[in-house]
Amino acid sequence: MDFYSFLIQLLNGVQYGLLLFLVASGLTLVFGIMGIINLAHGSFYMVGAYLAFSLAGLTGNLFTALPLGIGVSVLLGFALEWLFYRHLYARDHLYQVLMTYGLILVFEELRSIIWGDDVHGVAVPDLLSASLPLTDNLSYPVYRLAMSGVCLLIAGGLYGLIKKTRLGMMIRAGSSNREMAEALGVNIKRVYTVVFALGVALAAFAGMIAAPVSSVYPNMGAQVLIICFVVVVIGGIGSVWGALLAAILIGLTDTFGKVLLPDYAGMSTYILMALVLLWRPEGLFKR
Repeated sequence: MDFYSFLIQLLNGVQYGLLLFLVASGLTLVFGIMGIINLAHGSFYMVGAYLAFSLAGLTGNLFTALPLGIGVSVLLGFALEWLFYRHLYARDHLYQVLMTYGLILVFEELRSIIWGDDVHGVAVPDLLSASLPLTDNLSYPVYRLAMSGVCLLIAGGLYGLIKKTRLGMMIRAGSSNREMAEALGVNIKRVYTVVFALGVALAAFAGMIAAPVSSVYPNMGAQVLIICFVVVVIGGIGSVWGALLAAILIGLTDTFGKVLLPDYAGMSTYILMALVLLWRPEGLFKR
């Protein structure tokens, strides 16, 4: 592998890892702060991808579809939390698993009814359709670089939200000691609603920006869900920054594994998880 081939795989690994972070950050917020095992989280990623397909087709541009899709996903998050998830906070994890698995089936059936079972594509916006030449034969798509940049901006925004704002202070207080936070006047139910809607929006946004790269197809949420749980476990339950580091590690491991050891690439992320948990059973970062 020459330098430019290595550079392309490195950029691909980082881009894939940052995309995983977008999905996993919402999962680790809901799991670590609200205590909900949300098996339906991957469905929100799928919904985002299908929203990108439909809205880009209606508006003619992915850039126009993104804010519309984010708005729909936030409303979906508020509705689902109000109708279903808020009834699970005091329930055993078994109830959470059963209900969220049921939601997976509901989302898949609705997807089949609304969009069918075909594979769809979403066009890359013209502004980002170019490629950067690296050699006479190798180039790198500008859109993938833009995806990485957007994911980094969102990671910085999450840091500012959690560490520098009043809402972030209430989120941290509620995750540490819910009863004490409520005694101090924090409306935990409202905080949980906002956190859940944020998690849905992050996953849906990841699906929207990934649609031009990975296409839009049935059961795409189930595939990303498994990897995102691995990210959460490696990074540490409830740690957004652990999720960021873990997602990049998994992205690099998966990408280079497919190039260097293709016969074992499917096991590479799980071997990484096993090694990390042997070293730090609580994950890379504690909440």
